[in-house]
Amino acid sequence: MKYESVNQALEDLRKHQQTVSAYQHAMGVMNVDASTAAPKGSWEGRGQTMGILSEIAYQLDTDPRLDEMLTFLEAHMQELDPQQKRQVEVLRKGFDETRKIPAQEFVEYCVLLNDAQAAWEKAKLENDFDAFAPFLEKIMATNRRFAGYYNPSLAPYDALLDRYEEGLTMAALDPFFEKLRAAIVPLIAKIQQVPQIDDSFLHRHYPVETQRRFSDYLMEVMGIDRSYCTLAETEHPFTSGFNNKDVRITTHYHADDPSASMFSVIHEGGHALYELGGDDCYNFTVLQGGASMGIHESQSRFYENIIGRSRAFIHAIFPRAKELFPEQLADVDEEMFYRAVNKAQPSLIRTMADELTYANHIMIRYEMEKQLIGGTLEVRDVPKEWNRLYKEYLGVEVPNDTVGCLQDTHWASGLVGYFPSYALGSAYGAQMLEKMQADLGDVFADVANGDLSKVTGWLKEHIHRHASFKKPGQLFEEVCGEFDASCFTDYLTKKYTELYNLK
Repeated sequence: MKYESVNQALEDLRKHQQTVSAYQHAMGVMNVDASTAAPKGSWEGRGQTMGILSEIAYQLDTDPRLDEMLTFLEAHMQELDPQQKRQVEVLRKGFDETRKIPAQEFVEYCVLLNDAQAAWEKAKLENDFDAFAPFLEKIMATNRRFAGYYNPSLAPYDALLDRYEEGLTMAALDPFFEKLRAAIVPLIAKIQQVPQIDDSFLHRHYPVETQRRFSDYLMEVMGIDRSYCTLAETEHPFTSGFNNKDVRITTHYHADDPSASMFSVIHEGGHALYELGGDDCYNFTVLQGGASMGIHESQSRFYENIIGRSRAFIHAIFPRAKELFPEQLADVDEEMFYRAVNKAQPSLIRTMADELTYANHIMIRYEMEKQLIGGTLEVRDVPKEWNRLYKEYLGVEVPNDTVGCLQDTHWASGLVGYFPSYALGSAYGAQMLEKMQADLGDVFADVANGDLSKVTGWLKEHIHRHASFKKPGQLFEEVCGEFDASCFTDYLTKKYTELYNLK
């Protein structure tokens, strides 16, 4: 249609975004349900529904009328306010990328991911990588092909990285990871030469039902409004945010390690606070949700590690832990608990890794994704390469694929290029802490009293409320200045030198 006024085009754009948001909400709720409540055998029928819904979503994303709206508004940008301009910019990028993907391929991929999720869960439980391999082959081949659609001028993996962190490239990540490796590897080596921290009490029996009560308490301390955020249980913890009044987080309980669910709840709770903290004006638009996965992970890793593993936070929550687990923690004091949850020891499971060795887990996945998308690693060789890198980077032997290459849900979910966001987020968070304390002074005095309001208030003002209105690089630099990974390596060096009394 021919537009005669900006207001008419903007009204159509508003309705378009609301419709897209509604379909995304419906499909997102189905994905959450698939992992939390749906019968295990329901994947086939759900796949048919997802296929139909994804076809409609594709049609909306590539609608010629959307192109007409955007073209008209791009010719009248001077008449738009900043939020409207950003909506046009983001929608144009999405339209140009999605329309390059043939409709049938798009729908087939959505159905593939539904089927792959069910196959991965079964394969993980049964330690059967061969059963999942055909799905992974299709996922990697599709991502390699889609990367060429997204931006043929970029290396395929760079095109995928850009979807999670705009502007991110292997040329930027390689020196970043090298800087982390140069600081972390010698620190790990020093720690391995001194007496290790005793965390044996964390592996006593902690009833899951009591752990659920502890999770409720942790969310309360974090200030998460349960009217707008639910907590469910899944094989692999995740967060889904649909708008700032509907966020779903999940955790996984281990009866022999309460710290696993404790820190997954705090981690996913950090994601939730980001989603809940977005300004109302961005709801049901393309700008709702976080600026990027790196910024999102900066929030989850910030709460999980910088706050959650701090002496101050442990001081605040330890009395409640002691009250809930009187027998298990009878011979444990606050300092022992703090040291145990910060113990640095190379391990198998990324989500349960300590703050220091965690980046090594990400480096392994980064190296493998580069090879899988670059065509230098075949899917059939994934277990062998995974095990080799775990030995090289962390010095651990991988006993089986369940705790090895099948441990993460990301590849089954099509999230290829996502993993580096975790390491970036950790580094972003350390720099945010420096700026926060420069603005507010020592925030940990309040944290020690169980009061996170200053921390969350600062993050909401500077990060959360903006949703994805600003580009991630712009948002970070406006708040913290130029990115400097030394803030993170200095933070780790200081913390673990003190914790282990290193020379």
